[in-house]
Amino acid sequence: MTLLEDAGSGPAARNPTAPLRRNRDFLLLWSGASMSFLANRVTAVAYPLIVLWHTGSPLAMSVVSTAALLPLLLVQLPAGALVDRWDRRRLMLVCETGRVLAVGSVALALAAGRTTVAHLAAVAFVEASLAVFYRLAERGAVRNIVHPAHLSTAFAQNEARGRAAGLLGQPGGVLLQSAGRWVPFGFGALGYLVSAVSLLLIRRDFQQERTDAGSRRRMAGEVAEGMRWLWRQRFLRAAFGYVAGTNVLFQMLALALILRIKEAGMPSATLAIVLGIGGVGGLCGALVGGRIQRRTRQRTLLIGGAVVWAVLIGAMGFTREPVLLGALYAGTGFVGAVFNVAAAVYQVRTTPDALQGRVAATAGLIGSGTNALGSFGGGLLLATWGALPTVRAIAAAMAVLALLAAVVPDLKGEIPDDGTDTDTAG
Repeated sequence: MTLLEDAGSGPAARNPTAPLRRNRDFLLLWSGASMSFLANRVTAVAYPLIVLWHTGSPLAMSVVSTAALLPLLLVQLPAGALVDRWDRRRLMLVCETGRVLAVGSVALALAAGRTTVAHLAAVAFVEASLAVFYRLAERGAVRNIVHPAHLSTAFAQNEARGRAAGLLGQPGGVLLQSAGRWVPFGFGALGYLVSAVSLLLIRRDFQQERTDAGSRRRMAGEVAEGMRWLWRQRFLRAAFGYVAGTNVLFQMLALALILRIKEAGMPSATLAIVLGIGGVGGLCGALVGGRIQRRTRQRTLLIGGAVVWAVLIGAMGFTREPVLLGALYAGTGFVGAVFNVAAAVYQVRTTPDALQGRVAATAGLIGSGTNALGSFGGGLLLATWGALPTVRAIAAAMAVLALLAAVVPDLKGEIPDDGTDTDTAG
């Protein structure tokens, strides 16, 4: 059985001609996840802001940011195995309920004036851990809710959703924090609650019927199965190693932008301007990402994107004007959004349904598990060098990655896209 035959045998294949906008279950999943992503973006930007503006310590800021990124390194592999073992819908409901309780505790503590850096770091870790489970389960669910002919469109819309959440949530989190330190976390708890309600309204199953005895196997064996499958894919393993390097650099860049604005003596609301303009670029990239993915080789995207990133980040090292910084940040977001759409479609299309969680988790561990190193390393560099030299160093490192991508032989081994996933089932 081919991948597309396998993907098209589930309930999503019942009406392949209906447009995606008429797929009730996909719209419910998409809208509920939109609120979840928005809540996450709001709280994510609130954590480092509260710590930096109230302690004045870049290292304390990096501790909380690192805590929010550690699940990408520690939780992904077991989460992938459990997502493939458990019911995806039930797991996503547990995640949203847990995030309501965790984020709500921060809102209450901040309102009472009793929060600590340790409390913020602990909740950031819990919230991010549950987000890992939710994201892996949702990615696998999409494959079973939409027809294979609509996968590119569905993942482009998902990426647009995430970028729109960043566009609204990052500056929104800054502004909400200015209104009251507890407000971003109160909003986050409400968003997760709305997401949980939407999951209850979806009718279709989130996975194909499991016929193996996976629940009785040792987790280590299940994790290893996903890792072995991904290791045999030469292009994927090289591509995700490359992405790991770029993600480390972008974690450093995010912290450097915050400190650059503070060093310039500008108010925290200035960050909302930069992030808001930058979010527009990411949203535009998501909207056209599906079309670019269908027309461009993955290797071309990887090399060309890194070159563009190096130029844009380098330019950030020569200006502190908020609108120009935002425009340059928008360019990096545009490229990143196209990357994400292409990677999601390629990975989901080439992975069997029973391995979706484990393969996505392994890919996530390789691609973004090192983000915590970027956050912690960025904090050390910023404390030692300051924002401007750090930004310039990031640009130089990105240029080196572009050169490496051009010469690595495994990045020439991608599976060609025959177009069967775009308009027809194939």
